[in-house]
Amino acid sequence: MNEMQLKYGCNPNQKPSRVFMSDGSELPIEVLCGRPGYINLLDALNGYQLVKELKEATGLPAATSFKHVSPAGAAVGTELSDTLKKIYFVDDVQLTPMASAYARARGADRMSSFGDFIALSDECDEATALLIKKEVSDGIIAPSYSEKALEILMGKKKGNYCILKIDPSYKPAPIECKQVYGVTFEQGRNELPINNSLLENVVTNCKDLPDSAKRDLLISLITLKYTQSNSVCYVKDGQAIGIGAGQQSRIHCTRLAGNKADIWWLRQCPKVLALDFVDGIRRADRDNTIDVYISDEYEDVLAEGTWQNFFKTKPEPLTAAEKKEWLAKNTDVALGSDAFFPFGDNIERAHKSGVKYIAQPGGSVRDDNVIETCNKYDMAMAFTGIRLFHH
Repeated sequence: MNEMQLKYGCNPNQKPSRVFMSDGSELPIEVLCGRPGYINLLDALNGYQLVKELKEATGLPAATSFKHVSPAGAAVGTELSDTLKKIYFVDDVQLTPMASAYARARGADRMSSFGDFIALSDECDEATALLIKKEVSDGIIAPSYSEKALEILMGKKKGNYCILKIDPSYKPAPIECKQVYGVTFEQGRNELPINNSLLENVVTNCKDLPDSAKRDLLISLITLKYTQSNSVCYVKDGQAIGIGAGQQSRIHCTRLAGNKADIWWLRQCPKVLALDFVDGIRRADRDNTIDVYISDEYEDVLAEGTWQNFFKTKPEPLTAAEKKEWLAKNTDVALGSDAFFPFGDNIERAHKSGVKYIAQPGGSVRDDNVIETCNKYDMAMAFTGIRLFHH
């Protein structure tokens, strides 16, 4: 099959809609269940490229949780701590490396991942399918599925869950095209490999980039390659913990992603872990409630009369001093940027979220100021020399 008709395009009024291979070859994807939409396929194909590159760069199974053509989370399959298992709601299951990668990708920003499209680098096994079964998700793309995993996933959404199988040997043409307002754009695919060679030009006084930091910086750069620009990505222990996408100003990307990284870390605060929720609360409601509890809006939104809907007992607020003290414990975070940092204010904001290692293209007229700010905080920063815009 070299063509697939879709229900509609980005919006219901955009008809007709289809995907097809202009050279007449077979589509590299097979629909095993459900009916993918236009945006589903954009997320699926971008997401699969991301995890394929993560696997190639790290040798570890990788997963991503995509929403509206940018990743909400991306990760490789490293072991989870007991705390992460708890905040990702997977402390009661056996995790395979593939399942661990998805738990991390989904857990990075659970609110943004609500209704995601999942991409896996390797076969979807039963353990991963069982995690996906519990989440609100639109669909999944993977190179293969175990028999049991496929059975589990086909039971989602009353049998309408979108399951795509992609040919892992597929290689797209080196030239890609798209149309905007009837005008055809053409460019060479961004096939530049992202590997440790990009991290050799360390321009700061601190030159120390341990292997774990290199891995995390590669994860950040590959994630940025498939994130709508401008974008920055914070990574820790093999997973993205904050992604800022599609902002016109780089400092706004850095703040947005930094705030997400802070929320991820605050979810691990003992006071947050000890929240006593009412029985039967849905996962999405629990996620939203934790987010509000961590924010400055808690007393306005929950404390006055509505806390009984979520908690068995009224929790004490997480004070500003408690937040500051806990956030100071987050260290050794890696940060990637898809284009150069024009001012040191980005570094100042990154420092507040525990950033120790940075990879960015360099090339700003204010590089000296950015390097000086990194030196002030004893950060190690590599100039990669490559820009990673994605539109």
